[in-house]
Amino acid sequence: MKYLLVVAHPDDETLGAGASMWKWAREGHQVDVCIMCTEAKARAFRPSDEELGDDTNASNKFLGVNRIYEGTFPNIEMNTVPHLKLVQFIESAIKESEPDVIITHHPADTNNDHLQTSIACQEAIRLFQRRPEVKRVQEFWYMEVPSCTEWKINNAMTTFNPNCYIEVGKEGVDAKVKALSMYRGVMRPYPHPRSAEYITGLAAMRGGQWGQEYSEAFEIVLRAY
Repeated sequence: MKYLLVVAHPDDETLGAGASMWKWAREGHQVDVCIMCTEAKARAFRPSDEELGDDTNASNKFLGVNRIYEGTFPNIEMNTVPHLKLVQFIESAIKESEPDVIITHHPADTNNDHLQTSIACQEAIRLFQRRPEVKRVQEFWYMEVPSCTEWKINNAMTTFNPNCYIEVGKEGVDAKVKALSMYRGVMRPYPHPRSAEYITGLAAMRGGQWGQEYSEAFEIVLRAY
């Protein structure tokens, strides 16, 4: 299988699916990542450009990522970018990556960049309808990003409703925490959602929902075989 994670910022991929990415790569599957706002200019506690780039590469390499597609759209200003430009960037990654499964943010996420990424991704997965030579995506998933998805403030939209649980075990959760720790300035002390304790607890809770030992949860919104 080929997986493509389409995310707004560096570390979103790890927060949302780091343990699953680590598992899939170890099983021999291809995992690619498309980051829309690679520079994350508005981030608090942001390291230098070089350090952030090094952190992104190190974290994703540790998880077994095959390739990173790097966009330079403005951080927390993606709503000012023409929708078509966002869609076309994701489409270019889809054409090269040829994924079977695409995973992105849930559109009810409280972070506006996450919303814009999700909406653009929803459009981009239809590329095969306009370009018959492009491989058709088989599945489209939403993921949950701790510190954003759980807020569920926008009640006008359906909130994250997981229907897919990837069992990753304690080893997978530990790998996720280690990969997140490679991003300088991202982790926080407990009880912050980006703490090791919270991330481990969330994985334990999601696993317990489906009789598994530590899991990451996803919402499959499209499946076509």
